[in-house]
Amino acid sequence: MKTIYLDNNATTKVSEEVLAEILPYFSEFYGNPSSMHTFGGQVATKIKEARQQVAALIGASPDEIIFTSCGTESDNTAIRSALLANPNKKHIVTSRVEHPAVLALVSHLSTLGYRITELPVNKEGLLDLELLRRSITADTAIVSLMWANNETGVIFPVEEAAEIAHEKGVLFHTDAVQAVGKIPIDMKRNVIDMLSLSGHKLHAPKGVGALYVRRGTKFAPFLIGGHQEKGRRSGTENVPGIIGLGKACELAAANMEKENTYVRRLRDRLEQGLLSRIPRCKINGHLEKRLPNTTNISFEYVEGEAILLLLNEWGICASSGSACTSGSLQPSHVLRAMGVPFTMAHGSIRFSLSIYNTEEEIDFVLDKMPTIISRLREMSPYWQQVESCEYMS
Repeated sequence: MKTIYLDNNATTKVSEEVLAEILPYFSEFYGNPSSMHTFGGQVATKIKEARQQVAALIGASPDEIIFTSCGTESDNTAIRSALLANPNKKHIVTSRVEHPAVLALVSHLSTLGYRITELPVNKEGLLDLELLRRSITADTAIVSLMWANNETGVIFPVEEAAEIAHEKGVLFHTDAVQAVGKIPIDMKRNVIDMLSLSGHKLHAPKGVGALYVRRGTKFAPFLIGGHQEKGRRSGTENVPGIIGLGKACELAAANMEKENTYVRRLRDRLEQGLLSRIPRCKINGHLEKRLPNTTNISFEYVEGEAILLLLNEWGICASSGSACTSGSLQPSHVLRAMGVPFTMAHGSIRFSLSIYNTEEEIDFVLDKMPTIISRLREMSPYWQQVESCEYMS
């Protein structure tokens, strides 16, 4: 059975071009980039090239890129660095819909005496920037807001939010893990201080990420022990991962138009087909201010986990939310923050596409989904009550 992979916000396949680029660095060019000899030096040169490729994708300078192990490390490093740089400030501003890499961290920090403000979102998943402005105080050390939501794809106005933070003299960080490679980003055109990204969200290997730190920003390293990354992130470099990330960023820049045309059309084809064929379903999140590859759809009176199990029988991979919170029986914290009714939130499915998906795959999903939802609703006592009431009326 062919696998139809529509869970690209959880992780992506390593592209063939990236794989070809990194394979020699496992066996042929295995030197340590910190070594004095030429054998290691050629690896250091390749890392320098990868740093330039990552920087180019987001409009940064190579010296503003720090390689990390993942987006979570980048998020943790940015927030902890801001706190160490401002030891007398004990307030953090974020949102209720952040990734667990941020929310779990600030929850932990709250037990250490930090005060946390989690900004709400409206029913479309959008922020109120005036509320952000009012929430920043003289005690605020950092504002951390995601660029694009991993569950709904909703895009936050982080460039404007960063300006508000700077007006108050506060550092600004954005978790851009889902945004990088999908929408244009140019760090020369904004005042964002720190930005997190992750390789496995844009067809690079797992286990590598990067943190952008604007030149001149006060920075305290998270890992200490060596001179790597100019002392900003110690530890022998993940050479294949870094080289793969660089190549993936180069490819993402080349494929940006395709991401925003071809992938968007596939996403819209999937959405419109589901909405037209299945009653009582709705899209969660703003219809325009969102990533081109993501749709989050609620199907009333069914369980999202049951939908996923039946999709899986047909080789279709999707998600009911963040991969980092899978296994939880509670509805998504993102949808709860948006005020999605319980009967809808429990039946929400996230489909996240990539340039490797096809129209034939989308049509296959559209063929199977109505039967799956109908089958599950027939087993739902709540759905039977709804049908009975509609029949009586």
